[in-house]
Amino acid sequence: MKTSDFNFELPQELIAQDPLEDRSSSRLLLLDKNTGELSHHYFYEIGDFLNPGDCLVLNDTKVIPARLLGIKEDTGAGIELLLLKRREDDIWETLVKPGKKLKPGARVVFGEGLLHGEILDYAEEGNRLVKFYYDGIFEEVLDQLGEMPLPPYITHKLKDKDRYQTVYAKYEGSAAAPTAGLHFTKPLLKKLEEKGVEIAYVTLHVGLGTFRPVKVEDVSQHHMHSEYYMITKEAADKINHAKETGHKVICVGTTSCRTIESAADENGHLKECCDNTSIFIYPGYHFKVLDGLITNFHLPESTLVMLVSALAGKDSVLHAYEEAIKERYRFFSFGDAMFITDFNWFTNQ
Repeated sequence: MKTSDFNFELPQELIAQDPLEDRSSSRLLLLDKNTGELSHHYFYEIGDFLNPGDCLVLNDTKVIPARLLGIKEDTGAGIELLLLKRREDDIWETLVKPGKKLKPGARVVFGEGLLHGEILDYAEEGNRLVKFYYDGIFEEVLDQLGEMPLPPYITHKLKDKDRYQTVYAKYEGSAAAPTAGLHFTKPLLKKLEEKGVEIAYVTLHVGLGTFRPVKVEDVSQHHMHSEYYMITKEAADKINHAKETGHKVICVGTTSCRTIESAADENGHLKECCDNTSIFIYPGYHFKVLDGLITNFHLPESTLVMLVSALAGKDSVLHAYEEAIKERYRFFSFGDAMFITDFNWFTNQ
């Protein structure tokens, strides 16, 4: 299977630069995973396609303002650091620009001295291990100095930091938002619960490895970076109960999908746990838990479009993307959504 098999042409103007004023007014493309049939809707109608007893799995990770702009202490050269993963206490794995200037021993100053960073060592793929020095609480300093780590294809400045967070974000640790969840509002979630849809919250701290381009032509040779996840007993029980009673488990976003598929045993059963996962899901994968997926539209040749293709088939997914482009759907993080499902779930209930 080749990476180029997952390529498609996307007009630049369809890359959403700003979030909609109303999160739930995004468009929603339904794709039947069995037949490839398509239909067009709006996200606030999502409850029409869920049945009482179905379980919606949401990733409650919280994005940290992980982008830091500073200067190299000895030269005054501009430096950008992106926090990827906390290794221990004040030591973080970071992505640095420009990398050539930041060798072990180099020091960087942020916020006119509110925060200092020392490069300790190299990490994989040219990343750096950085130790930070500061007075007070790191999270408070970061909230004061850091910016939201928007993807490079978003060129507009974000006016409100909270618009790159889900309304249910709880546990800090992500370098990117689980963007499928950005469509939900608190009233919409309440409406779903009143209908009898179970909501299960899991946590996966999203790293940039999920979004890194696939640089090998043979898909099976691509290596995913590991990400930390956590599943509570309450979430595991809700998901297990849905499966045991014949209801469906629908993941909101590829991160929720990767979490439960990583944690499940061979019978699709979950229990309370926390671990790191580097699971790579692409066509040929057999899903153990997930029945349906709510997701955004992803970059060509990305691991995310490969995961979606594993659920609905590459040809059906690329055809759906063609239809979305034709109908001028908005793409990527602040874009519209797709629900990959089985139309019989709700038409025959």
